[in-house]
Amino acid sequence: METNQLLHMNGGQGERSYANNSSLQRKLMLKAKPILEETLTILYRDYSPNCMKVADLGCSVGPNTLLVTSNIIHIVDAACTRLNCDPPMFQFYLNDLFGNDFNTIFKSLPDFYARLEEDKGHKFGSCFINATPGSFHGRLFPNNSINFFHSANSLHWLSQDPLLELTKEAKSLNKGNCHIASTSPPVVYKAYLRQFQEGFRLFLKSRSEELVPGGAMVLVVPCTCKNETLSKSLWEVISLTLNDMLLEGLIEEAKLDSFNIPTYEPTIEEIRNVIHEEESLLLQRLEIFTVPRDEGINIECGDDSFLDGNRRAEFISTYTRAAMESLLSAKFGAEIINEIFTRFQKKLVQLMEVEKFETANLIISMTKMA
Repeated sequence: METNQLLHMNGGQGERSYANNSSLQRKLMLKAKPILEETLTILYRDYSPNCMKVADLGCSVGPNTLLVTSNIIHIVDAACTRLNCDPPMFQFYLNDLFGNDFNTIFKSLPDFYARLEEDKGHKFGSCFINATPGSFHGRLFPNNSINFFHSANSLHWLSQDPLLELTKEAKSLNKGNCHIASTSPPVVYKAYLRQFQEGFRLFLKSRSEELVPGGAMVLVVPCTCKNETLSKSLWEVISLTLNDMLLEGLIEEAKLDSFNIPTYEPTIEEIRNVIHEEESLLLQRLEIFTVPRDEGINIECGDDSFLDGNRRAEFISTYTRAAMESLLSAKFGAEIINEIFTRFQKKLVQLMEVEKFETANLIISMTKMA
C-alpha cells in the first residue's frame, strides 16, 4: 500500500491521539506567528479581498487545526480595524491526506463558531470551513483561486519511500537503518534529498498556479542545522530501537530492510536553492529557530527544570507515536507498537543525558508577483 494511504496522525481524542499530543507543534506555530501576522497584514493592506480564501495544508487534527484558522481571522480583523474597513468573508480549506480524521475536526466546529461569534459579534464577516483531502505534493485547487496558504510541521513528509528506486545493492548499504543515520552512505542521503527536492519543487509550482496574483504563503518546516550539532533525529532513534528488536528476534529482518521512514528535514541552503530554482514565488522571509524537543510539555509546577529525564522522554515518545503509529503498525503489526515505544522512550532517556536534545525549524514567507 502506498505511503499516502498509510500515513495519518492518530485520530480521535483519546490518550494517544494527535489531538492530545501535539503541544510541541503548537509551540512551533506560535513561534511563527509574528511572520504570519506580518505577511497577512501586508496582503490584506495591499489587496483587501472581499472573500479571503485560505488553505491550511497538512492541517492534521486537533486544537492546532482551528488555532491556525482563529489566528488568521484575528490578524485580518485587526488589519481591518486599522484600515477602517469592513472585514471580509472567509473561506477556509483544510487539507490533509485521505486517512486524516476530518470528522473530529467537523465535530468541533459548532463550538468554534460559537466562540467566534461571542468574540467578534454578528457584524463579523461569515466564515465557511470545509475539507480538501489529497496530497499537497500536487494540485488541489483551480488556478488563481487562493489568497493565502499556510502549512506547519508537514512539508518534511515525503510522498513516497525515498529509497524505492535504488538498486538492491545500494539499499543494502543502509541495512539496519530505516532513515538517514550517521553510518548511512552518501547514496542514501542523496536519495532522500532528491525525493525532497522533487516533492518541494512540485509543491511550489502547484501553489504558485493556485495563488491569486499578490497571494502569499507562510510555511513552518522542520530542518537540519549543518553548522550545529543538535541531537540524533527521532527517526534515527527509531532505527536504533528497531535494530535492537531485530537482534532479539522480535521483528523480521525482511520487514526492517524494506522499511524507510518517508521524511526529510532539509538545510536552509537546500530549501533556498529549490525556491530560487523553481522561480515561481518571491522569497520574502527565511528564518531559523531551535527549540527543545520537549518544548510544550505540560508543567504543573510552572518550572520544567526539575522534571526527570524519563518524564521528558515520555512526552517526546508520546507525540512521536501519535505521528508514526500508522506507518509502524502497517509494517510491523499493531501488537508490537507498545514494545517499540517502551524501548524508544528508554533510548531517549539515555540520549538526553549526553546530547543537546533540540530541533531546528524554518519559517518561510513567500508571495506571488502581482
